[in-house]
Amino acid sequence: MAVITISRQFGAGGRTLGKMLADRLNYTFADNNVIQMIAKEANVSTHWVESFEKEAGSKISRLISSAISQKWIDRILANEYGYLDEKIYLDYLVLIIAKIADEGNVVILGRGSQYILDDHPDAHHVLLINNLENRIRFMMEQYDLPRKKAEKAVRNEDRRRINLYRKLGKTDYEDPSLYHLVLNMSRFSLPSAVELLVKLVNRTG
Repeated sequence: MAVITISRQFGAGGRTLGKMLADRLNYTFADNNVIQMIAKEANVSTHWVESFEKEAGSKISRLISSAISQKWIDRILANEYGYLDEKIYLDYLVLIIAKIADEGNVVILGRGSQYILDDHPDAHHVLLINNLENRIRFMMEQYDLPRKKAEKAVRNEDRRRINLYRKLGKTDYEDPSLYHLVLNMSRFSLPSAVELLVKLVNRTG
């Protein structure tokens, strides 16, 4: 019933590796389904949660978290009567990540799962890193993006990641001591990284 959390610098290949690893182990890959579960619990649209995550820490997010009229919120939610602010989002995030982990046999991508599951007895925490140029190139190659868009995506997601961790009260997210394994993806191919993680799980599982 192992759990693998993958934290990563954006563009280091976390989503691609996570999918490959989940397929290799026949595990669930928890990424977008976390958004769906939060949306269901909060009774809001998945689009609302996606937008909320993308705008984490921005002016829009701060406005949402301030005192605004319920009528305005309802209109934004397109007649759905739920509500989401930063505290509610984080509460649901912690509960849902914990629930997914308790079901076991899952690869969880990001969202502070290495902190949420720090004491989980069956969790293996992995951090993927790479230099900025390699991460930009990865996004260009994997997602067919022009360089300017790839660079913008990497920098924006780096900021979003930092903001999420700040909301969790964390600033040490790249501290190696948090993880069972830190992989410099400039020195590993995706298939070789997958095989290494399979061995980690099998040896400690």
